[in-house]
Amino acid sequence: MGIVILLLMLAGVGLILTRKLPTAFALVLVGVAIAAVTGAPFTGKNSIVDTVLQEGSVMLAATMLAVLMGSWLGKLLEETGIAGTLVRKIVEFGGDRPTIVALGVLAVSALVGTVTGSAPAAMLAGIIGIPAMIAVGVPKVTAAGTILMGISVGVPFELPIWQFFSTALDLPIDTVKGFMLKLFPFALVAAVAYVLIETRRKGVEHAWSLTSAAEPKAKPKRSVRLGDAPWYALLAPAVPLILALGFELAIIPSLLAGVLFALVTTTKPREMNKRMLRTLYAAFEVAAPPIVLFVAIGILLAAVKLPESVSALEPLVKAVTPHHPVVFVLVFTLLAPLCLYRGPLNVYGLGAGIAGVLIAAGIYPAVAVLGLTTSYNQVFGVADPTSTQTVWAAQYSGVSPQQVMLRTMPYVWAVCLGGMCVTAANHL
Repeated sequence: MGIVILLLMLAGVGLILTRKLPTAFALVLVGVAIAAVTGAPFTGKNSIVDTVLQEGSVMLAATMLAVLMGSWLGKLLEETGIAGTLVRKIVEFGGDRPTIVALGVLAVSALVGTVTGSAPAAMLAGIIGIPAMIAVGVPKVTAAGTILMGISVGVPFELPIWQFFSTALDLPIDTVKGFMLKLFPFALVAAVAYVLIETRRKGVEHAWSLTSAAEPKAKPKRSVRLGDAPWYALLAPAVPLILALGFELAIIPSLLAGVLFALVTTTKPREMNKRMLRTLYAAFEVAAPPIVLFVAIGILLAAVKLPESVSALEPLVKAVTPHHPVVFVLVFTLLAPLCLYRGPLNVYGLGAGIAGVLIAAGIYPAVAVLGLTTSYNQVFGVADPTSTQTVWAAQYSGVSPQQVMLRTMPYVWAVCLGGMCVTAANHL
């Protein structure tokens, strides 16, 4: 039976890779199929309807709400001009020095990455940052990678990500936070190294010699036409982080405080209601795809955690998983590319199901699985040519996602190695 479950999961990978089904639909189908082949009853305890579909679909509800709050704050950063102002100030400070400009945009991308992820984060920092970098001579591929590497620096402090791993792996927020703080230095060093090395490796490419897709000819966004946001409003992206880290406030209230701070510091009282509703409704559009994905991940997790699934998979998984710390690091670091192209180790796909099996079967402690999944997440979030932020940054820069993958992969692979080493040293 365990082999049948593995074959079903491989079939799910095939459906995702060949684009026969969207990722979320494929995960639901695999989850229901696993429950069915293990003999789960249709209704009742540990059943397809009541456990897998009903309980699984709302398992990550707290994460969904956190994603919505982060998207709301992200829309406010866009509409009020806070994100644009941060990038413009950095570009003005850097002048015509490519490396300084790229490092500044990297810093802004990291700050934005603490608020929201995926394509919205890339757009907030990249709409102004990418053309600015290209204009001072940063190569196109390096400009796209700088945005993505910057976001990856912010990911360890992205509050919705904390909530996701806490709920999915059944770990306290403090445990997730503690590991993320250990992962952050690796992401930071890799990102800075990327900028310093890649901006010098090919030299300066003058903007006049390029026909860049990153030079938008459309009418400037409303946020740009509004001008710079007040200096004190620029603290808005840091507010949730300060509250969550410094004052240990819960994640959703911290994000909501950031929303209110951005609103109050940029908006006249008579306009607050309209802006609040407008940006909230826009946030639903941004948050809808990840929310649907989290519903599907919850269903898959519920299926692989059924007693019958665990008992069927436990012997197989125990036979192939390494336990010696050195072997653990080598094997799982070498497997990092399997999280690309929506592969089987992608935590926002079937990787979530594998993580659930590792914990439910007692193969590794939950905190070790946290180390695995968060390390792979650093690779996926930057180098995966199918992820929305990579596609957007590459296309806006006028290059292909595969070019960005090849250039960034060595750096994020090193981050993954660092995360695996920390995991093995502390939790095996």
